[in-house]
Amino acid sequence: MSPTNSFHALIRLLRYARGYRRRIIAASACSIINKLFDIAPEILIGVAIDVVVNQERSFVARLGFESAQEQILVLGVLTFFIWAGESLFEYLFQILWRNLAQRLQADLRQDTYEHAQRLDMGFFESKSSGQLVATMNDDVNQLERFLDGGANAMIQVAVTVVAVGAVFFVLSPLIALLAFTPIPLIVWGAFFFQRKAGPLYADVREKVGDLASRLSNNLAGIATIKSFTAEAREAERLRQASEAYVEANRRAIRISSAFIPVIRMAILTGFLATFTVGGMMALKGDLNVGAYGVLVFLTQRLLWPLTGLAQVIDLFERAMASTRRILDLLATPIQVRDDGGQALVEPVRGEVEFAGVSFRYPNSGEGVNDIDLTVPAGNTLALVGATGSGKSTLIKLLLRFHDSQSGEIRIDGQPIRGLSLISLRRAIGLVSQDVYLFEGSVRDNIAYGRPEADEAAIVEAARTAEAWDFIQALPQGLDTPVGERGVRLSGGQRQRLSLARALLKDPPILVLDEATSAVDNETEAAIQRSLAKIGHGRTVIMIAHRLSTIVHADEIAVVHAGRVVERGTHAELLARDGRYAAQWRVQTGALQVEDAPLA
Repeated sequence: MSPTNSFHALIRLLRYARGYRRRIIAASACSIINKLFDIAPEILIGVAIDVVVNQERSFVARLGFESAQEQILVLGVLTFFIWAGESLFEYLFQILWRNLAQRLQADLRQDTYEHAQRLDMGFFESKSSGQLVATMNDDVNQLERFLDGGANAMIQVAVTVVAVGAVFFVLSPLIALLAFTPIPLIVWGAFFFQRKAGPLYADVREKVGDLASRLSNNLAGIATIKSFTAEAREAERLRQASEAYVEANRRAIRISSAFIPVIRMAILTGFLATFTVGGMMALKGDLNVGAYGVLVFLTQRLLWPLTGLAQVIDLFERAMASTRRILDLLATPIQVRDDGGQALVEPVRGEVEFAGVSFRYPNSGEGVNDIDLTVPAGNTLALVGATGSGKSTLIKLLLRFHDSQSGEIRIDGQPIRGLSLISLRRAIGLVSQDVYLFEGSVRDNIAYGRPEADEAAIVEAARTAEAWDFIQALPQGLDTPVGERGVRLSGGQRQRLSLARALLKDPPILVLDEATSAVDNETEAAIQRSLAKIGHGRTVIMIAHRLSTIVHADEIAVVHAGRVVERGTHAELLARDGRYAAQWRVQTGALQVEDAPLA
């Protein structure tokens, strides 16, 4: 990342942090005052030398303190207050910067997470979860580390140059010029190393995301890894990702580590100039001895902190690379906007209408074309078709995970784009093939859609989903932990809990996205019994590969290549002898699989 990009990222960060302006100003003011106190003792040392050498003719004597003893006592009192002031403002700037770092990193993480939640599903389908976690966690922590110490260091280096430079030019313009000669070289070196290190640290951040993705994917797929005895292969892949991160860091460290030795030599040049030229001037009487002492001490105070530029720039570059990733995530446009639309008119009957709906995924080009379907309130619509035909896309469009590119979807005659997302999604209960349970108890997962539900409602939902018997058999009943993603439960148990979760929400529209395709026959039968109970008075949209589960649907729509090619009841479609009938014969054993047009 170039210096221009780094400072552009800093400007973007300051714009984001405008609500923290008072805290930033207060912390910066304390850093400045602390540094002014910090350089004052060197000046007092020079003044003390002046008192010892010139006594009644010293600078302090002109302020009304005639005896050398009085002057020394005055300097002692000043020293005490200066050290006390330095300590006080060091405490204050550390408190202010560290609290600011904590507050800003917490708000950044919260804002990025909340923004990510509002992004459409296409964003998550194009990004790895590991990269997103690295951005929200590791990148935010990297910025926190810079605010903890780097921001104060940058301010204090600038204050040192200005304040010490002013003292130098007051005491001896010639020596000031000599002492400041290395500074352009130091600054040039800082920007040179920044320009070299910037892209390297951007690469480091990318490698962190790759490593996080690898860890996240492997831990999520640990059962598959074990079943294929691929532990050694996955360990090697992780080692390669880890080594790539180490190598990226090594390249960045090699550049940043070269900075201090180069700058040290530049500092030596400035110090030797002050030491020798100032000493000659003091010997000739052209420079006060006390002033010479001040200049010698302040030269180190001026130039030595500049070596810290290496670490400061290191922190700055890492932080700005992270900041760019964080703010880029925050700047990702929200495609499916919730502009506070109207609520569904109560009571929601549940009529669903797709009118000329078309949608194409940007990467694959797949989707649906000109879909016209109407599901009367309280009816059941079954969608069947080959994988990738567009069935699940219709469900995603109904839930506004994506917005259709043309056409309109209506619920009870109200276009869903005019509805608030909360009102829309509260009216729909989704039970998908890939059940996701959150870490917590059985109770927590059933009540996920209605956290305020009482136990009687939770138990009733579990009974309706035919999950209550196995819940009672669990060691702690409803309070039994399900583990991460529900790993402590069987697939059938997870599916029944998912159905119970949807039922407790009591939605007027229930969507089953291949909810029985990955369960055993007993669980399928249980779910079918549950659906028979809950289907009355509720609109149900089912996606199914097992045609035996949808024979009682009010209407079946066959989707092929993004279009509805057949519609009717089970009996009507069999009589038509088209795609549906051919697939039915395959599943009932009357036709070879290779002849089935839906497979």
